[in-house]
Amino acid sequence: MTVSMRRLLAGAVLLGALATPAVAIAQNLLFWSTQATPVEESQAIRDGVLPGFGKSVTYSAQEAGPFITRIQAELQAGAGAITVLGGLHGELASIPDGLVNLDGVVPAGAIAESYMRFGKLGTAEQKYIPWMQATYVMIASKQALQYLPKGVDLQKITYDELFAWGKAMAEATGGPKIGFPAGPKGLSHRFFQGYLLPSFTGAAVVKFKSPEAEKMWNDFRDFWHAAVTPASTSYAFMQEPLLNGEVWVAWDHVARLKDALNQKPDDFVVFPVPAGPKGRANMPVITGIAVPRTSNAPEDAKALAAYMLKPETEIAMVKATGFFPVVDVKLPDDMPVSAKILGPVVAAQNAATDSLPVLLPIGIGDAGGRYNKVFSDTFQRIVLGGQPVRDVLDQQAQALQAILDEKKAPCWAPDPKSEGPCKVE
Repeated sequence: MTVSMRRLLAGAVLLGALATPAVAIAQNLLFWSTQATPVEESQAIRDGVLPGFGKSVTYSAQEAGPFITRIQAELQAGAGAITVLGGLHGELASIPDGLVNLDGVVPAGAIAESYMRFGKLGTAEQKYIPWMQATYVMIASKQALQYLPKGVDLQKITYDELFAWGKAMAEATGGPKIGFPAGPKGLSHRFFQGYLLPSFTGAAVVKFKSPEAEKMWNDFRDFWHAAVTPASTSYAFMQEPLLNGEVWVAWDHVARLKDALNQKPDDFVVFPVPAGPKGRANMPVITGIAVPRTSNAPEDAKALAAYMLKPETEIAMVKATGFFPVVDVKLPDDMPVSAKILGPVVAAQNAATDSLPVLLPIGIGDAGGRYNKVFSDTFQRIVLGGQPVRDVLDQQAQALQAILDEKKAPCWAPDPKSEGPCKVE
């Protein structure tokens, strides 16, 4: 069977599955999203956010690979069951031609123009509407503060100071007290992609195997074995080891720290991520709502997008997920204490004079898992496996370049714009 025939057959199967009365399809509004994948967050959206829309909506949280694959299949078939999309900027940027124009769906000025420009994806149309924002921060148990090196300001901490703090705690307490979410379901790959590597190299991928990157990995390996608890390789969310006292200082996504802050707000301090020689690299997580051109109910999809951007809905999303609004809202007094603690830190981190924003990967589509694996494998081989840093970086750079070439992915900030695929120097 030829490739063309296989594609036609796949399209026929998909269309056949969708060959139900139009009214029935319209009643099934499918919200296909990569956000709020933890079960409790997805359920909180179903129970506490979507009922206010007034129509039945099925919220289906997906990993990035299946998310993109299903959308691409429906676009190729020319019809689909997905009504509306919720995804990261980089995910939606891989399918700009498959998204309808959402100009006018939200009132002008409701969302910052800088964020709305992200949603144009380099076109003249509003391909997605910014939905929520989040980032990653540092958190410490107050019992760790007594070991903070003299003169260190948590609001301006550097990686060298964090490393020294971790080693001081380990020496004083008889064991490592710093933790990272380096388990199979943790987000430590984002730490390497958006925080550690660019803080030392000033780049997202082009300096992946640079001398600066080599020194960084050598230093981080020494730090890990001296100050990071080995149990980190099993952690998914850092709030749990923080609450039980296994870890005193940690880095994680704001949504994965909120339970610790809600349960014991007086026991912890939250502060911006460290700075390296090239700046305080941080990865703002911008999510958006989009409507595929194959939406089974495009007008309902636009109405749902407008509903999700209402101030009261954005407040409900903060409660459900720990993400922060993109619209200007005054958080009510009954907000979780975690939101009140995290909000000012997120703002301070974004506004820092040495802030170095690093965008999530753009243009790599369904290769997101393989891209993440390059960084996770680099960490495992160098830090956990003790392999020579230069050899590992040279080999992993080839795997990284293969993905960029395959997807023809141009460079993204803070790397300079490229003609054609981004190149690892």
